[in-house]
Amino acid sequence: MRLSLGRFRLVMVAAALTILILVATTREASAAKYSVAQCGWDIGQEADWSDTAGAGKFSHNSSCASAPSGDPWNGVQMRSFTVSSGGQVSGTKLARWRWVAPPGTGITNVRGTWWHVLADEFEHRLGGTRGSGAFTVMERAEDSHSGFESFAMGFGAAQDTFESRLLCAKPDSKTCDLSRGSYGGIRALNITLEENSAPTASIAGGLLDPGWRTGALPITFSESDQGSGIRFSETYIDGARVASTEQPCAKTLIGGEWKGTRMRPCELARSGSQTVNTMAISDGPHQLRHCTTDFADNVGCTAFRSLYTDNTAPAAPRSLGLAGGDVWSRVNSFAAGWTNPDQGAAAPIAGAFFRITGPGGFDSGAVYRGGTGITSLDGLTVPGPGTYALTVWLRDEAGNTAPGSATSVALRFDDIAPGVGFRAPEEGDPETIRAQVSDAHSGPAGGAIQYRRAGQTEWTGLPTELKATGAGEADLVAHFPSDQVTPSTYQFRVEALDGAGNPAESTNRIDGTPMTLRAPLKSETRLFSHLESGRRSGARVLAGFASPVRLKGQLAHVGGSGLEGVVLSVVTTPAKGTRHRSRVQTVRTGAGGRFQLGLTKLTSSRIEVRYAGDASLAAARSSQMFLRVRSVVALHASKRRLRTGEIVRLSGSVGRHSARIPSGGKLVAIQYLEKAAARWRPVLFVRTNARGQFRARYRFRYITGIAHVQMRAVALAQARWPYATGASREIQLLVTGGE
Repeated sequence: MRLSLGRFRLVMVAAALTILILVATTREASAAKYSVAQCGWDIGQEADWSDTAGAGKFSHNSSCASAPSGDPWNGVQMRSFTVSSGGQVSGTKLARWRWVAPPGTGITNVRGTWWHVLADEFEHRLGGTRGSGAFTVMERAEDSHSGFESFAMGFGAAQDTFESRLLCAKPDSKTCDLSRGSYGGIRALNITLEENSAPTASIAGGLLDPGWRTGALPITFSESDQGSGIRFSETYIDGARVASTEQPCAKTLIGGEWKGTRMRPCELARSGSQTVNTMAISDGPHQLRHCTTDFADNVGCTAFRSLYTDNTAPAAPRSLGLAGGDVWSRVNSFAAGWTNPDQGAAAPIAGAFFRITGPGGFDSGAVYRGGTGITSLDGLTVPGPGTYALTVWLRDEAGNTAPGSATSVALRFDDIAPGVGFRAPEEGDPETIRAQVSDAHSGPAGGAIQYRRAGQTEWTGLPTELKATGAGEADLVAHFPSDQVTPSTYQFRVEALDGAGNPAESTNRIDGTPMTLRAPLKSETRLFSHLESGRRSGARVLAGFASPVRLKGQLAHVGGSGLEGVVLSVVTTPAKGTRHRSRVQTVRTGAGGRFQLGLTKLTSSRIEVRYAGDASLAAARSSQMFLRVRSVVALHASKRRLRTGEIVRLSGSVGRHSARIPSGGKLVAIQYLEKAAARWRPVLFVRTNARGQFRARYRFRYITGIAHVQMRAVALAQARWPYATGASREIQLLVTGGE
């Protein structure tokens, strides 16, 4: 679709890269297209009418301007019709409206509205011709349709004409009757044409005179086209449009798109002048080109012409920096480098000015160093340690220079080593080793703290962190694991660097005394603990199911008093078969460092008490304690009195809290008491369901007389069952047998 003028200008301004490509070479048009509106929208028509029968067989009328009724399409039409008094007309005779493509163009598409009343084999045909070739039919109507219908046709090859034909479609040996009246109407045409050749342009004028130019200067142009005609005359410098003339064309804006109102909307030749202000463009060489655009958007441009301007001093040096980077240096010698702004073919850079300023009001004054294309300065020095500013600006061969465009970089010089010494250990935190580092210029930058056992030669490094404490001061901080080394006396050394890389080291404290420590530095502690359940106590305890269990103990200095108010961790690790993972509880020591903690709903578990230690106290752990919890099981009988040979139904369940019933069920033994041996004997084994419930049947045999039988259920110890063996309460059955 063709761009409107407003949109075209927006694209030309916004897409500078596209414009640069556009004017870089003369573009040959490749089937560029434009649209022409006909008979509608208050636009007339540019078509000829003719008939091949003559003798008044056909006639026509056209009215392409809207009537004053308010309906813009009322009465708008172009018609060919038969004359009813004409009698008959021979077959293949026709009347037609014809639009002709201007030379250099061709019709590729037509859209519009048509209607027709057709009698006695009359047809309404739409199509086109190409050269001397036959008429190509694109739309054909054989039946009457007086209502308006839209049509759209596209030609495979561009046509020289578009025609609306009213045709007697019979062979030329027959005739069509005119008395009944036939007609074909057409209107609201949108004709698309393609143009395959670009316009040409030439320029002259003062702007093109040789040498450096300045101010507003004219150019004159002359342009020609072979198809749709000249629409725009534009001048570009370096791809940017600097002057534009829109030529007069027969066009109208329909639906946001510019359309021609004539088949050739614009004139084929135009000339004129434009003014270009060179002060609005940058200094240096430029490429000037003039382009012309026809109505189909084909573009033709002149060859590039060179233009030179130079009015200002060089810009600031770019990317000014120092060899080795913007860092502190221990050596009083600096080299600076930069990139010159692109001068192109304009006056090249001829030299550089520099100035050094710094502490105490130091000012070197402006110093000039010449050299075509100069991009560096070396051998720069400063009067002493500190931070200085190096300022640089440029001069071109024309003598243009602008100190206001200068750019700066810092010169940082420090050849003095930092001061360093150990601080005394802090009370309550003896394992934290601190060394003070001070440097008035480049500042502390890093270092390391090391230790060795007295009498040895090898130093061992500690992970060391640098923490700023003030302007020009910092502490190197490390942790000495005194409880993990052999008890002995240890020496310490600190190595430090400042921001310039000046090194310093020390094995002394700030007061000058050697930095030595006796390990271990933390007070040792001991943890004592045991379990209590009922009358049982110790490191290994057997407790009943759901019986309360109490953990007791004490945290104390080795060989000393208890530690009050200390938080301990109690780690309980359940036996396999429970749903719970290890659990950590906390308990705080009381008077004398003693503590106690109630433990509930436990399965068999391993228990340990831990103290993490602090900055002055060593960590400690209790011995591991083992708690075994009995299984709980219930047993019921369906009846308590029965005769020999009868069956008793037994049922019950196993308590489980958080335990999982083993795969295949929990194993339960049903036992009876053998009184003579005072021993419980198993009579059968059962397994529970997934809920811990079980059922069994037992038949008493071989009992004579009266027997009192005691029975119980026992939940046996089992792999992945987190309880010890436990028995139910006894039940007593009375069994009566025959003599």
